[in-house]
Amino acid sequence: MVRIISALILAVTAALASAADAPQLVDNPPDRHVVVKGDTLWGISGKFLKEPWRWPELWNMNRDQIKNPHLIYPGDVVYLDRSGAKPKLRLGKKVGSAQAGTVKLTPTVHSEGSTAAIPSIPPHVIEPFISRPLVLDPADAGSAVRIVATQEERVMIGNGDVGFASNIPDASVIDWNVFRPGKPLVDPETGAVIGQEAYYLGRARLIQPGEPATLRITEAKEEIYRGDQLLPAPPATIPSFVPRRPDGEVAGSIITLYGDKTEGGTGSVITINRGRADGLEVGNVVALWRNRVAKAYDADLRRVEVPIPEERYAVAFVFRTFDRVSYALVMSASKSVRRGDIVRNP
Repeated sequence: MVRIISALILAVTAALASAADAPQLVDNPPDRHVVVKGDTLWGISGKFLKEPWRWPELWNMNRDQIKNPHLIYPGDVVYLDRSGAKPKLRLGKKVGSAQAGTVKLTPTVHSEGSTAAIPSIPPHVIEPFISRPLVLDPADAGSAVRIVATQEERVMIGNGDVGFASNIPDASVIDWNVFRPGKPLVDPETGAVIGQEAYYLGRARLIQPGEPATLRITEAKEEIYRGDQLLPAPPATIPSFVPRRPDGEVAGSIITLYGDKTEGGTGSVITINRGRADGLEVGNVVALWRNRVAKAYDADLRRVEVPIPEERYAVAFVFRTFDRVSYALVMSASKSVRRGDIVRNP
């Protein structure tokens, strides 16, 4: 009898915990949302959920679907289905003008290759971080491809100018990123150097292979000098991200805020001292926490500091990972984001 009661208590406790952890709808959510150009999955989900990143749970997406999701396009309709015990999100298609406003709630599947799909997070914010080098791998840090001469003995070159580079093997790569090794990334917890930032200078296009090869500068964010390095420029393709918790426990810190800022907020890009080797993947959502200290004076008028419970104040979306470093976009923050703040599972 005691065992039965204990089992029932455990079952009820688990059910209550599960219910408490279930995604919560916003107050008075809409019945549906018609997708339009400029929408993001995060923004759409925020119309239904208090925690927008948890929308895959309302779609009942399994791991395979999260890794390879169906895409959502303008004209699709996200529909809130309350017919069951738990609310669900479903995808339908708005039918033609003869039945304007009618939603067909059959599954809508699109080609993975279309560029018109709705992105998960604002693409204009993260595109530069997708297509440019951010953290140099050890092999890239000593890249042998570099500018060896400028046109007509000029000290620097810029937009439209011609430069000459050594060790470009052939003409198979046309577009190149030009960069300069930047400051080392120091782990705030251990003091160890875990990477080196690449300072993006611009882009160049190969116009004549050879030794040296001839390139034209197609974009110059800064002056480009002899000795600056090059890496092949990947296509600026924004992957179809699906937000989710990390598979394992993640505990790290913010190394820097992009732009060498001391504080940031919603929309800031942060560097985290955890990467692929620590189990972080593109699409993972993490929470930001801060250790807090209350300051006061004691009876002898001496200043004292008393630790108080840490506070969770933001969530961030991991959009690019390296071996030991990741970049994330702060999606919402109730206070300023600072270097050294704690990064954990949401």
